Amino acid sequence: MEKDFVYYTLLFDIYGNLLTKKQQDYFKEYYFNNLSLTEIAENYQVSRNAIHHQLKQVILKLENYEN
Repeated sequence: MEKDFVYYTLLFDIYGNLLTKKQQDYFKEYYFNNLSLTEIAENYQVSRNAIHHQLKQVILKLENYEN
């Protein structure tokens, strides 16, 4: 998991500006501020599932940009 963490944060540093503001915020909250999906959902008043979906989309986009 730590390898994934480092890998995705590095990709975010490179390609983060290509993401939407909301995607950037969710990524930062989860990876940099170490908040849980539930905590992020409560802070942004959306469902936990919405956060989970957005983070999966971010990972796919970052991997796509890298490829």
